[in-house]
Amino acid sequence: MLSTRIARTAHVAAMAAALAGAFAATALADDSNGNKGGGNGRPDGVRGRQALIKVSGEGRATAAPDMAIVQLSVVKDAKTAREALDANNKAMAEVLAALKQGGIAERDLQTSGFSINPQYHYPQNNDGSNRPPELIGYQVVNGVTVRVRELSELGEVLDKSVTLGVNQGGGIEFTRDKPDDVITEARKAAVADAIVKAKVLAEAAGVSLGRLIEISEQASRPEPVPMVRSMAKESAADAVPIATGENTYNVTVNVTFAIDQ
Repeated sequence: MLSTRIARTAHVAAMAAALAGAFAATALADDSNGNKGGGNGRPDGVRGRQALIKVSGEGRATAAPDMAIVQLSVVKDAKTAREALDANNKAMAEVLAALKQGGIAERDLQTSGFSINPQYHYPQNNDGSNRPPELIGYQVVNGVTVRVRELSELGEVLDKSVTLGVNQGGGIEFTRDKPDDVITEARKAAVADAIVKAKVLAEAAGVSLGRLIEISEQASRPEPVPMVRSMAKESAADAVPIATGENTYNVTVNVTFAIDQ
């Protein structure tokens, strides 16, 4: 009995010693890792955070447009919707036929709006109160978007369209059919601008600029040169004068560099 009790006591003592040794080894390893690099007991995620420089770069490139997008509409009024529609159809058919005959391809003509609107007169009584509105007719509007790829012919296209019945519109957007080369130039300028900014910040902070960590581009759109002109038949005696100007394409990039300390 006594010998069994002594054996159990010795076994428990051995297990306790083994556990104590394991805990001591773990604590020693943790302490060693915590002191690596002069640690001060902060969590690894905080202690190991890399110093970074984040900047934005902007690039801009300009180019002359090579295409114009024109919004044209035919507006016709009549006593009945049928009469207004018939008159509008006749005028728009003549406009489209003339545009095609003038070299505008089918793919560059697209109907962009169509509406039939009742027209009302709002009479008043002698005392200033309103009487029920009176239907006096209908208005039909048919709009077409035209892509003019030969800018030298744009003035003639506008003049001919007005002569044939276009009496509303005139919104013009000058653009480039394929702006990829210009946008690439703006991208390169944006990255170069970001690098210059990062170097200036690093020098001011007394550190060295490290490797490139991340680069991304913000969504951007070109700045087209818009032109809005009110058109009427009596003002279309000569070809409409056109000034195309230039388009500006802007690109913004976000760049992150590491800091070498």
